[in-house]
Amino acid sequence: MTAPPPAPDLFTWEFATDPYPAYAWLREHAPVHRTRLPSGVEAWLVTRYADARQALADARLSKNPAHHDEPADARGRTGIPGERKAELMTHLLNIDPPDHTRLRRLVSKAFTPRRIAAFEPRVRELTDRLIDAFAAKGEADLIHDFAFPLPIYAICDLLGVPAEDQDDFRDWAGMMIRHGGGPRGGVARSVKKMRGYLVDLIERKRADPGDDLISGLIRASDHGEHLSGNEAAAMAFILLFAGFETTVNLIGNGTFALLTHPEQRALLQRSLTGGEGEGGAGGGHGNGSGDGGLLATAVEELLRFDGPVEMATWRFATEPLRLGGQDIGRGDPVLVVLAAADRDPARFDRPDTLDLTRRENPHLGYGHGIHYCLGAPLARMEGQIALASLLTRLPDLELAAAPEELRWRGGLIMRGLRTLPVSFAPVVRNTAVDGMSAP
Repeated sequence: MTAPPPAPDLFTWEFATDPYPAYAWLREHAPVHRTRLPSGVEAWLVTRYADARQALADARLSKNPAHHDEPADARGRTGIPGERKAELMTHLLNIDPPDHTRLRRLVSKAFTPRRIAAFEPRVRELTDRLIDAFAAKGEADLIHDFAFPLPIYAICDLLGVPAEDQDDFRDWAGMMIRHGGGPRGGVARSVKKMRGYLVDLIERKRADPGDDLISGLIRASDHGEHLSGNEAAAMAFILLFAGFETTVNLIGNGTFALLTHPEQRALLQRSLTGGEGEGGAGGGHGNGSGDGGLLATAVEELLRFDGPVEMATWRFATEPLRLGGQDIGRGDPVLVVLAAADRDPARFDRPDTLDLTRRENPHLGYGHGIHYCLGAPLARMEGQIALASLLTRLPDLELAAAPEELRWRGGLIMRGLRTLPVSFAPVVRNTAVDGMSAP
């Protein structure tokens, strides 16, 4: 019997650039694999689709870090950097039923499909304004100039952060997204500043509510069930945190995938501009041209193929359990590798092929079970509008660097590019006719 090839190195820069061969090895040879993470924490990586789906919905895998059987010197190495010190732990990503059920119900009252649908024109306006800012230059870094600011300004508007304060949020978010690439302690300081600002903003909204998400959270909690000040700040924080970096990566990773798969990109462009393309359930599309019939399935395939979230957030075994043939001990951390599960050949036909017409696509990009991403409809809407606008307004968009030269952020949960340099024929838009307003 031939011995399997040696286990691949995990969490190197080479791995960050293309983790999929390593995940393929793990799926085949060690589908539930215990490893030491860069932080020093030991955790189980779950890589097969069936095991991943089971783990995401298993009530014995708690979201509460209090169940982590960790030594004192390891505290703070799981979860979002700085959230413990800033008293931001009480949010949907860190709690279990019944508290999770209560908080999710309250947030759902404010974060409604109607509110998201009504927000679509603003997302289109922000998208066009950001593209206007670089369209005439013929080049851009799509992460810095587009994918990063769009969801930040959008989620700030949705939460009700005044326009004059949004640049502060952009700075804080920029520090958080670097994951240690900035000055020592910068992430924790940014989280603390954001928490302090949100506590103050919640009090202002309580005295003078508006038609925004934070005011909606306050109204939901004031009609019967109670949302404490810390809970409200933590919920606003996680809506901001989860609502921007995932969309940054969806736009960045999605654009990169399209630019490196020209036949698929051309198929989507034809659909958006009314040329030949696959019909079907539509979504938003750029400039109102074409039926956008392929757009919705395209975004789902981009989420599956190289999605914004590489691993689901932390889970901790509340009792001994068996998963994928492995015995998991009580208190052990478990990380479900969504990127590996979504390329499992046991679940997806030709999983390493980007196919924007893929219809049967039950990917786990936004999770599964009671912790399924509450903001998925907003992220999908932003991703559809952003990608369609780029492809219709800048039809000759192309990479301005070799794919292997691009660098990916070295994180654990998220997967995204540091930069995405592109070039295109300069486009001058008649703003006097379009009448666009600034973000």
